[in-house]
Amino acid sequence: MTLAFQFEYGPRILSGSGSSARLAALLPDGPVLFVTDATIRELGIADVALAALGSQDVEIFDAVEADPSAATVESCVAAGRAVGAASVVGFGGGSPMDVAKAVAYLLGSGDALGDIYGVGMATGTRLPLVLVPTTAGTGSEATPISILTVGDGEKKGIVSPALYADHAILDADLTLGLPRLVTAATGIDAMVHAIEAFTSKRLKNPVSDALAREALRVLAANIRTACVTPDDREARGQMLLGAHLAGVAFSNAPVAGVHALAYPLGGRFHVPHGLSNALMLPHVLGHNMPAARVLYADLAVDVDPSLAGLGAQARAQGLVEALVAIAADTGLSPRLRDVGVSADDIDLLADEAMKQERLLINNPVAIDRNDARRLYEAAL
Repeated sequence: MTLAFQFEYGPRILSGSGSSARLAALLPDGPVLFVTDATIRELGIADVALAALGSQDVEIFDAVEADPSAATVESCVAAGRAVGAASVVGFGGGSPMDVAKAVAYLLGSGDALGDIYGVGMATGTRLPLVLVPTTAGTGSEATPISILTVGDGEKKGIVSPALYADHAILDADLTLGLPRLVTAATGIDAMVHAIEAFTSKRLKNPVSDALAREALRVLAANIRTACVTPDDREARGQMLLGAHLAGVAFSNAPVAGVHALAYPLGGRFHVPHGLSNALMLPHVLGHNMPAARVLYADLAVDVDPSLAGLGAQARAQGLVEALVAIAADTGLSPRLRDVGVSADDIDLLADEAMKQERLLINNPVAIDRNDARRLYEAAL
């Protein structure tokens, strides 16, 4: 592996139980645009953080939906402009945080949303930004990436260092009691981030490798406990840490085929992103095996230490089996048919997957349209 590489660590981290109560100290004076979703508000998960803002003028935008749309971003920008927002807080899962990143950038730079899709197109200056995850999965608080749904279900990414937050707050208390399936899906999402960062065809480097492996080890060791014992603060904190480390890793060594095939499931069928990844993961790993076998063998012992004594081929296959077992043990649906996808949808999904060129170029083995059809069929 070459030692000629670049690496960016992203936001400053404030971690610990109850740390969201220290939010105000991280923000400048002036109106705050607080970006979240309606469920977070209804469940009271944001109450401590909002109370911590005290006398600051806070504009709450809670209309963020799953797989957030470009229209939602535009509405949020309008809300921020109306109050003269001086800073932005993204509070919730990946969707509110992705919206907050795009909005902070658009408010600060004055750029138009349509001009910044792609890699390195956002080159202006954003408003001060703090991100607070309430699930342990997307790692969005660690990344310079915002994924939005445009048009008829197509997902587009904004990828630029300008989207890195100033601060990320990792407060395990915010994730206590999350439903089992949400915990499982978001946890698998984070594990996929680590696996794809470690095996990325482009920009893989020693620092991303170290973070990806530690992320995978931490996540694999704690995901079952977090699902079975939802109020276990230690397990919840470890899951948040693992998701963040994976986020830093894939910010630098980008994700690939699993995500490319998962995105159409979210955009077209509204399958939660982590579940989409879990559905496609074993099939894409099998497709990649000829080129990534040695790397998968290395990762296997991070997921299941008992595989350490086996040969490379057996360890690599053991990784796939261990990941399938985690998905089953945590209660995730194993087949596309379980989420409403039928054989009649395969061509549409394959067409949509081919639009994810930003991700497909990172895959260890090329995926063409015929490959995508075959992989979707295998997942049915």
